[in-house]
Amino acid sequence: VQLQASGGGLVHPGGSLRLSCAASGFTFDDYAIGWFRQAPGKDREFVAVVRWNMNMKYYGDSVKGRFTISRGNAKSTVFLQMNSLKAEDSAVYYCAAGPRLISGLIRDERRYTVWGQGTQVTVSS
Repeated sequence: VQLQASGGGLVHPGGSLRLSCAASGFTFDDYAIGWFRQAPGKDREFVAVVRWNMNMKYYGDSVKGRFTISRGNAKSTVFLQMNSLKAEDSAVYYCAAGPRLISGLIRDERRYTVWGQGTQVTVSS
């Protein structure tokens, strides 16, 4: 049971990146698939999540309106489209899966049981 995050890189302010999260060994039925990020010296921060079965999506306040989380066609891929990137979006981005999370717990990283290895996003001119 693994998650693989990819798609990070170096981008100028105002640019875009698309991150991917792919599962192996399980599918996303009955899971919430979330993105979290952690910048140096800061706590890990909730970014976005999709509850797979109901396709319900939630976003952190700092990314609302700029980032979009979406499901792939297979039940094992989730994407994070990041637009209008800012320097403060620079961080290691992690995808994570949490089983049967209710809305009230969906931003709590402690509820996620499977984590990917992270992908670095750097926004700089």
